Amino acid sequence: MKTEVFDYHLPDELIAQEPSEVRDMSRLLVAERATGTISHHVFKDLPGLLRKGECLVVNSSRVFPGRINGRKEGSGGKVEILLLERLGTGLWRALVGRAALRPGVRLEFGDDLKGEVVGGPLAGKVVIRFDSSTGESDIDRLIFRTGEVPLPPYIKKELGDPERYQTVYGEREISAAAPTAGLHFTAGLMEEIRSKGINIERLELAVGLNTFLPVREKRIEDHRIHSEWFCIGAECAHGVNQARERGSHVVAVGTTAVRALESASDAGGRLAARSGYTDLFVSPGFEFKAVDALVTNFHFPRSTPLVLVCAFGGTDFILEAYREAVREWYRFYSFGDAMLVI
Repeated sequence: MKTEVFDYHLPDELIAQEPSEVRDMSRLLVAERATGTISHHVFKDLPGLLRKGECLVVNSSRVFPGRINGRKEGSGGKVEILLLERLGTGLWRALVGRAALRPGVRLEFGDDLKGEVVGGPLAGKVVIRFDSSTGESDIDRLIFRTGEVPLPPYIKKELGDPERYQTVYGEREISAAAPTAGLHFTAGLMEEIRSKGINIERLELAVGLNTFLPVREKRIEDHRIHSEWFCIGAECAHGVNQARERGSHVVAVGTTAVRALESASDAGGRLAARSGYTDLFVSPGFEFKAVDALVTNFHFPRSTPLVLVCAFGGTDFILEAYREAVREWYRFYSFGDAMLVI
């Protein structure tokens, strides 16, 4: 299938530069697959659009403060790195800017934190081993105190409250980017959802930046997605399986939750408690076993999340929904509005 199929026109003005003033007052486009109808709501309407007994599954990962400014030891040349993936204690894969960083280069990040390039460069990425002059045993904690939470490069406006790029239910800082479909939830909205008899379960998937990069290959089938670590606990698996046994829908919040659920489900849709890495690339023709409905944001043209949403909702229907969102002046990308595909 040609990658150009997943392209669409988006005016620059629709790329959201800041979140909505109130999380759950962002807009919500509802796309009903069975009828082919599209309707317009606000996210606060979500509890009324779900049914008693359904199971809502969220990705509870938080974004780690992975943007760190430093300098080269000796020359003092400025360096900015973006941490992508923790490989071990003090060992990280990182994206670097224009600075030439090769193995053996020593780096300084403030008075207490230093590091050395031990791998790469490969496609702009290096491996850095950090060390601390304080002798602090938990080096990663010091790294997180030094860094800042990175915003996507297309967001040019400074974010006043960094917590707006985190979900209200986030727990562990393991992701390089936010699971953005969850940014619309408030604690009050989640309580309202539970009060309607809708179960909320949590899983973890460490969101990587490569997941959101445009597909460069001319054919979707030739693309290989970046692998990401995920964990589905026994409680989440039990809640999802119970919903399926009683004939209730499983509603995934975000494409990251979809990939984790589908990676850990058997042919009958039964979910197993599991952790590990997934490189599952969901594209049209994929047979969904675990997910019945999807809450998601509006994604980049030619991106793997958009391809996944098209696989779930039908390519023609989803792309028409995107055109409708453009016509109705919805806000796109991380701080943009949301879509519910049912």
